[in-house]
Order: sequence, then structure tokens, then C-alpha cells
Amino acid sequence: MINSSSDNVKKLNSINRRMFIIGSCKFFIMIGLISRLFFLQVKENKKYLTLSDKNRIREWKLAPVRGEFHDYFGKVIAGNFEAYQLHIIPEEVEDFRYVIYRLKDLLELSERDFKKIIKKKNEIKPWETLIVSDNLDWIKFSKINNQLYDLNGVKPVISISRNYPYKEIFTHVLGYVSQANEMDIEKSESIKKNFVPGLKVGKVGLEKSFEKKLIGSNDIERYEVNAYGRRISQLEFQKGKKGQNLKLTLDTEVQQLANELLKEKSGSICVMDIYTGSIIAMHSSPSFDPNHFVFGISQDNWQLIRNHPMKPLVNKTLQGTYSPGSTIKPIVALSALENGIIDTNFTVKCTGKTEMYDQTYHCWKKKGHGFVSLRNAMKQSCDTYFYEVARKLGVDRLNETAKKFGLGEKVFGNLFDIEKNGLVPSTQWKKNALGKGWLLGETIITGIGQGYIQTTPIQLCLMTAQIANGGYKIYPNIFMEDNEKNEPKDKFTQLFKSSTNIKIVQDAMFGSTNEVMGTSYRSRIDDPIYQFAGKTGTSQVKRITERERELDLKTFEIPYEERDHALYVAFGPYKNPRYALSVVVEHGGNGSTTAAPMAKKLFKLIIDRHSIRESIKKDRYMDT
Repeated sequence: MINSSSDNVKKLNSINRRMFIIGSCKFFIMIGLISRLFFLQVKENKKYLTLSDKNRIREWKLAPVRGEFHDYFGKVIAGNFEAYQLHIIPEEVEDFRYVIYRLKDLLELSERDFKKIIKKKNEIKPWETLIVSDNLDWIKFSKINNQLYDLNGVKPVISISRNYPYKEIFTHVLGYVSQANEMDIEKSESIKKNFVPGLKVGKVGLEKSFEKKLIGSNDIERYEVNAYGRRISQLEFQKGKKGQNLKLTLDTEVQQLANELLKEKSGSICVMDIYTGSIIAMHSSPSFDPNHFVFGISQDNWQLIRNHPMKPLVNKTLQGTYSPGSTIKPIVALSALENGIIDTNFTVKCTGKTEMYDQTYHCWKKKGHGFVSLRNAMKQSCDTYFYEVARKLGVDRLNETAKKFGLGEKVFGNLFDIEKNGLVPSTQWKKNALGKGWLLGETIITGIGQGYIQTTPIQLCLMTAQIANGGYKIYPNIFMEDNEKNEPKDKFTQLFKSSTNIKIVQDAMFGSTNEVMGTSYRSRIDDPIYQFAGKTGTSQVKRITERERELDLKTFEIPYEERDHALYVAFGPYKNPRYALSVVVEHGGNGSTTAAPMAKKLFKLIIDRHSIRESIKKDRYMDT
């Protein structure tokens, strides 16, 4: 009995211990649960409310409205229009296969376009928006909107896209926009900040240079969705900011004429205000329609542009480098006068060729010009005269003067990343670049703009502008704000030792255009209102052999790719100069027959429009 009672006590104690342990565990579990609930409900309340809102509230960014480009007279030369886009948000799609086949029927997609969309879907990340169409017509856009109840994750979007109303006229100045890629986003904070699927950004030209000013900021729409991801209501709309409109110094009418004159030709036309540096026209030919790039250029169109023999993708004005030919002679003459090497009475006898250091140097006129002074040598573009002047002057002094007047360095600085420096040779340059000493024969041919010397059309225009304004430094600009702000301290710095020397050169260029025997006499304008002064140039593409020289072939008898480039620089009106220009026609033969006649047509329009331009300037200043 005693043993039985003892066993019962032990069992009771064991049960009590177990009950205590279980009870304690339940207590601590309860305390833990209460603590956790307190933590979630109080401490983490904001966090989980936010997560809940994210499931309930959606945010949609719209493409920012890009700023426009206007010409000097206020014409829109790069504007915007409404584009109807169709996006798919993959994470909101329940059955992608069903949705994509419904869209195929509704949009009447070809098998090729349908495969492209499937391919694009497989290439993007799961959370990225799929752009089904970048530019839908209104009928198809409306059809999709009417079927949205059956198309989860499909979003019709009214976006803003770029339009270039003048097509190829401004292409090499403005550039073009196209869809932003990863590199664009990585390199630009403004693009990264405002990025939305299908965003168009500047790829080249001013569209690229002024991207930060042009891009604007997004419209942001916040809306509530139900458990199925469908919109219930709009909660907030945050209005974005349109990009800045930029006004350029360009004149659309002059730009259009430049385009017409260079039609089916390869080359460049530049027109500049000789006092302000404002670019009136800057056209490179051939050009192309930048509208083709906005929504992605087709492979066929791309190959046509890329493989065109005249290279429309190259901006001839800034990237094209040419031997200046006889257009350099005003600078050679000025340098020699400034350095006291010659005066106006210095005379050379031209027999058609000259022997120097066992080399024969030919003048373009076989029978020669006879005895010529500086003025007649410039007027008739006598090569023999300038051979002798260059020999006496030396390449280093010529280099110094040429660089003063804008040759050998970028005209626009870093504004256009494609712009070339050109080259004005010197003895030190050759030693550094080629590891060889300078030869006297190289100086002689530099004196007529051949050999190592290379210039761009915009440099030739600047050179001529600074001769025309009396020899004062100017900074070319194409952006209206540059005329009003941050003018360089050395603007209008004197580039000469004697103003008389500049006037001698100006007068010689007048004779070249307006007097009998002048190389561009046939392109003259007798009316003093339009009268201009200029200098022709012919840039050799290949060395002429003695046999070819004897044959004396006409331009049309020479294969196109072997023809010389035709050049012309000029300023006008002569009595009161205001504008300078340069014309380059690749493989155009000689400047007198090809380039100079273009200048004649240009000056008539430029000077006619001068008064309109000035009246607008007056109105702008009165407004301020």
C-alpha cells in the first residue's frame, strides 16, 4: 500500500511539472506573438502601409515634351507632334499568349511584325515595358482603347514625338533624335532622370549638344488599381515641364537656297555675319531626312544612306577637310605685307612655269601672266607670283597669320563633337608629326593652298569674315543666346599690324570679282547694293602628270572622282560689308565656273533679307 501511494505521488508531481512547462511555453509564445503584432502594427506600420500602397497604387510616367528649335525669324525647324503608342506591361499580363494574339488581330499585324514583337518580348527583362508600336494611326489606337476590358497589361499611350518640317534642309546642323539606348542613359543624368520606354533623345548635332536644355521633365500620373491590376481611379497628376525652346541664328530661306544650289552635288555652303559671327546658313550636301530616324530607320533606308557614294552622313561643313587652293592667297598676301616681305609694288614675271631648286612649278595659265604686281596677281590668281611670295615669306610666318584668322583649329569649340581641326603646317609640325625636316618646295606649294594644308568650309568662311570686317577677331555662333551673353573678352581683338594691309587685300579681292580678267568676273553683280568681292580656288584631288597637263582636259572629260574640288570665298556688299560666305563643291572642277555663280545667287537673297533681319533685331531690343 505504501509503495502504491508513493508511486501515485511521483506520477502527480511529474504531471504537474509537465503542465508547468507547457503552460510556461504557451505563456512565452503568447508574449512573443503579442510583441510581434505590436512591432508590425506600431513600429513597422509605415513600411507595410507603403508596401500595401505599392500593390494598390501605380505610377505612370509620360515622355517629356521636348523643346523646339526655331530659326532667327521664329519658324519652327524642329517641332513635336502627338504620337500614338501601344505598350504592354508584362507584370500586369495574366496570359501573354492570349493578349499578343488578340493584338495581332486588332492591329492586323503582318507575320514579320508579329515575330519582331515576340523577339523583342524575349529580349527585354520581365519588369520592362514592351513597346508594341511607336506610331499607331488613330483608327487602330481607338480600336485598342475600345477593347481594353479584355486586354490586361495593355496600355495605349499618347506621347510626344519629334518632327522636322523642312526634312533634309537642317539635318547636319540639328541632327536627329531616336530611341534612347543604355549608353545614352548611362552618360546623361537628365536622360536617366526622365527616362520612359520609347524616349527619344538627340543622337548627333544640336539635338545632342543641347539635350539637357531640350529634354524637359515627365508628366507623372498616379492611379489606384484593384486586385486584378485594373484601374479604379486617378489619384494624382503631376504636370511636367516642357524642354526649353532654342532660337538659332539661321535663316530658313537662305538655308533652302543653299540646299537647292547643292542639289545632286557634294559640298558645303556657309554664310556668316562678319561682325556678330552669327551663322546665317550652314548646309552640307547631300543630306537626308531626319524624320526617318525618329521611329527607327528601316534597314533598306539605312543602307541607302550609308552606302551612298557622296557620303550624306558626313557633315562636309565641319568634317570635310580640303586643300584651300587659291582661296588661301588673300592670307598669303596679307602675311607677306604684315611681315614686310613685299609691298604693293613687288612684281614677278610669270611665264607659265618657274624653275626652283631643280623643280618645275606650273601656273594654271600655260602661257603665263607676264609681269604682275600683287593686285593683278590676286585678280588673275597667278600661281607663279604666290610661289615667289611664299618662298620669301616662309611657312612659319604664314602659319602664324593663318591661325590668327581661324585656320587650323575648331571654329565652334566643343559644340559639335564631329568638327575637325584642319591643318596649317609648320616646320615644327612636320618634325613632330612625321619626324622629317621641312623642304622649301613644300613652302612653295603651300603658298597656293596645296600640300599639307587642310581647311574646313566653316574655317574658310570665318577667315573671309575677319578679312571683310577689317581684321578683327569674331567668334562664330549659331545659338541666339551666344549673341547676348558671355561674349569672349578678346572679341574684336585686332588681328593686324596695319589696317592698310587689310584694305589692300580687300581691294585685290574686289578686282578678282568685278574687273575684266578677274577669275570670277562672270559672276559679278554691277549693282552696288549687291556687289561683292571674292576669291576663287581649285583644290587638287590628285597630282597632275605632265601628259595630263599637255592634254588640257575639260572638267567633264575627267572621271568624277579625279576632278578637282571647286571653292569660292566672298564678302559683300563691298562698300559696306556685312556678310561672308564660303562655297565648296566636291569634284566641281574650278571655282570660277562652279562655286562663284552660287555665291552670286546667295548674295542677292542674303542682302535682300538683311533689312528684315535688322528690323527683327530692333524689335527684340525694344521689347527688352
